[in-house]
Amino acid sequence: MPAQQSSLTTPQVPAQRNRRARIPFPSTGDGRLRKRAATATVWYLRLQVVLNVAAVVSLPFREEVHEHNGGAFFTPYLATAGLGSAALALFLAIVMRRRKRAAWVFNLLLAGPLFSLYVLALTRDPYREHLFNWLSAALTGLFVAALLLGRREFDAIGDRSNPRLALAVGTGGTLLSAALGTLLVHATNKLPGATLKDEIAYTLLRGISVGPLADRVAAVDAPRWTDVIVNVLVAATFLLVLYACFRAPRGECLLAEEDERKLRALLDRHGERDSLGYFALRRDKAVIFSPSGKAAVTYRVVGGVSLASGDPIGDPEAWPGAIDAWLAEARRHAWTPAVMGASEEAGTIYSRHGLDALELGDEAIVDLADFTLEGRAMRVVRQAHNRVRRAGYTVRIRRHEEIPDEEMALLVDRADHWRDGATERGFSMALGRLGDPGDGRCVMLECRDADGVPRALLSFVPWGEAGLSLDLMRRDRACENGLMEYMVVELLLRAEELGVRRVSLNFAMFRSVFERGSRLGAGPVLRLWRSILTFFSRWWQIESLYRANAKYRPVWEPRFLLFAKSSDIPRIGLASARAEGFLTPPALPAFTRRRQPGCPEVTSPR
Repeated sequence: MPAQQSSLTTPQVPAQRNRRARIPFPSTGDGRLRKRAATATVWYLRLQVVLNVAAVVSLPFREEVHEHNGGAFFTPYLATAGLGSAALALFLAIVMRRRKRAAWVFNLLLAGPLFSLYVLALTRDPYREHLFNWLSAALTGLFVAALLLGRREFDAIGDRSNPRLALAVGTGGTLLSAALGTLLVHATNKLPGATLKDEIAYTLLRGISVGPLADRVAAVDAPRWTDVIVNVLVAATFLLVLYACFRAPRGECLLAEEDERKLRALLDRHGERDSLGYFALRRDKAVIFSPSGKAAVTYRVVGGVSLASGDPIGDPEAWPGAIDAWLAEARRHAWTPAVMGASEEAGTIYSRHGLDALELGDEAIVDLADFTLEGRAMRVVRQAHNRVRRAGYTVRIRRHEEIPDEEMALLVDRADHWRDGATERGFSMALGRLGDPGDGRCVMLECRDADGVPRALLSFVPWGEAGLSLDLMRRDRACENGLMEYMVVELLLRAEELGVRRVSLNFAMFRSVFERGSRLGAGPVLRLWRSILTFFSRWWQIESLYRANAKYRPVWEPRFLLFAKSSDIPRIGLASARAEGFLTPPALPAFTRRRQPGCPEVTSPR
């Protein structure tokens, strides 16, 4: 992302601004019952999380649970006094909320036989004499019944590589946690004469529960804190195994050659609608087309979030079909749908499909018919341009297809050398590559100093037939101050040579906050918000981006973040930071990755 950012203010999508509009679907009584049953299973698991954690923290409650887990008593499904059970219930609640089919099967395989065992036990003494056992059996049976009633709601599929990953994580995690736990038990055991077998048995039993289960190993007496640590280690391992089992597919079938050809055809016909349209051709994105093939949504799956960017590509009349297909794909894989940088027009269409809007910021668009360096308002830009020009700097403007291969290779090498950091940033407003033969219509600005040495470059992607959108900004840190302003002005003054009438520059994050917060009469909340952003601008280019764009007196076009649920915003924010290159989590081992047949290899963008 070439320093292109965004801004959080009140959404401005017309008609749907403060409400979520959904396409009405007929709802039957059976459908409502299934949804309620599915929801009930999630709340049951959440309740077990609270009860299990309370049992670990509270000694009287824990002793009560232990009493009802031994002898002639039994407790409802997943009701134990252990962090392992709490972790299991928490994870199952999360994946059941996402309607994972594998989670439904897992719960049924555990709770179904357990309920049958309880029913069998209630036919015999002394189990049927205790009222609590009947309550436990009833609660477990209701959970199983809710699973069966809501089975059609759990239709989200998982990744086929999950079993292999779960097996590897389970094997490695169990060995590691058992080894660490055994060493800890050996070091803290108060009784002499315990064998290695005793210590391993105690560790495994204590990993299941912090209750009296492990007290059967008479040769071991470890402190309370040792028991808790062992239980936490096993719980963490179990949680990792569950994650490996139920993680969402990562959508590694990315843009194929045929998909790119179709997208380019749609951009040829409708590319002038969205300045970000060309960025749909990033090859780390996937694409889904409308049934008619006249529109498409491009997206990338990051951390279980299906992250689309910009507007749908193609005919606006076919956008609803592409959006429906994208949302159905997200639902099928339990992905969280989100859109970064949608325009107001697209935000209105997305809102009709159940997505809410939050304004991220404004895109700076310069209409060349209105641009001039004359006047007091343009004095700073004019002075910077004249100063750099007098220093002997020159700018050469060419289409990429006009640049010889040797020169392009040199420019690519310089761009990599001038990059700030090792990570290539950008997703929603960056192409992620430079010098590709398919991008011949892109425009390169190459700036050289008085000695003919390359000092900076700008690259723009096509925006329809008569527009350009900023993709890449790179410069030598030792060059003249104001060099970027000089290059941008040179492009704006000479754009007619390329037949360009409008240019999209950087994206200004929180632009409206800075603008309105500095006005007379701004409220205390807005002024406080502006002060906070100004403080953080010391480390991130927030206010400086707005100021850098505002000097060209552009037209500001709002861009929106679109999401299904407000509770998903933190998750979407993390996924966006990862996609843009601001967060780089460690990669999973290669054997866990699965590539669908016919899909291109996943490579890092240049």
